[in-house]
Amino acid sequence: MIRLAPLLLLGLAGCATVAPPPTVERVDLPRFMGDWYVLAGQFTPFEKGAHNAIENYRLDEKGRIPTTFTFNKGAPDGPRKTYRSLAFVHNQETKAEWRIQFFWPIRFPYLIVFLDEEYQATAISTDDRKYVWVMARGPELAPALEARLMNRLTELGFDTNRFVRVPHTR
Repeated sequence: MIRLAPLLLLGLAGCATVAPPPTVERVDLPRFMGDWYVLAGQFTPFEKGAHNAIENYRLDEKGRIPTTFTFNKGAPDGPRKTYRSLAFVHNQETKAEWRIQFFWPIRFPYLIVFLDEEYQATAISTDDRKYVWVMARGPELAPALEARLMNRLTELGFDTNRFVRVPHTR
């Protein structure tokens, strides 16, 4: 861990150079739980080449959100990968700002910046806007809803032309 400390500090040094994007006004956590198909975004290196990507959220008895991210690596029938993390609601008033923990004790900001009224589409961003995930309850979005979501992300300063699409064949 001592060898990793300088790398972590270097990585964190670039954070907060831009204002974080605003979150949605309120999230009904039980309604938000379940499977979300990852459709597009600006991804971490771990997600490169993802196919059939699904993020699952579950609210546990302690108010935490165990998270499971599964996808096929490199191809629709590529090896199935699974990553688990634990999210914590950071803003108790809106429930739209979480902290996600991939390894103890470090937690990363996870902001819900778009959520439609029917809970069929969402966008999640990091506070530095480096990463963003566009997700839906199914493998496709209705064109009007997708346009509304992408327009909102553009308003928030994201270059949606740079987004990578995630193929879904399942």
